[in-house]
Amino acid sequence: MRFRTFTSLLALIPIAAGLAPCGKAFGAAGELGIRHRIDVMVSAEPDAPIFQYLKGAKGQLTFTVRLSANSKESKFFGMLHPSFPDITVPDGAAKPLVQQTKLWEEQVCHQRRGLPKVTVTQLSGHFGEGEGRIEVNAIIRHIGLLVPPDELTPGIKLDQGSDDLGLFYAFRAQTRNSRLNVDLKIYPIDCFF
Repeated sequence: MRFRTFTSLLALIPIAAGLAPCGKAFGAAGELGIRHRIDVMVSAEPDAPIFQYLKGAKGQLTFTVRLSANSKESKFFGMLHPSFPDITVPDGAAKPLVQQTKLWEEQVCHQRRGLPKVTVTQLSGHFGEGEGRIEVNAIIRHIGLLVPPDELTPGIKLDQGSDDLGLFYAFRAQTRNSRLNVDLKIYPIDCFF
């Protein structure tokens, strides 16, 4: 019985050896990889205080985004600090405060390894002037510290979709009291490496 199993295995070795070069030949021409682009858009909920008191007022926002996008070919970890100094509060929630803007894009094509990890950790700014001015200072909750007055809840998953740039996966960070939304769209872009 052992002799029959051993000879069967010996018979499979030439077949496996013959197929091995074919696998390398297919991959040698270039393997399908991926790179990512991240866009950001800022909006407000219909019940946001800025819509109740400050329609048409000027404002500015800055926020911090922690980004981790690591693969064998491309490694990035850091904090991004986008700033939008000239915002006009629209008439209603149908229009965003900040139009969709490119936040970050990989320049190197790499193996498929999942989506980058993106977290909005802080949002600050103000709208209006004088006594009616509304300050925004929202941060995420940290273990061992009191819950912030305007807590920022990151990582709210939105429905995936498609637009002019292609397929995207969307995530939202939302402030509790100021009722602002920071939407991040992650676009996977096919490429060869």
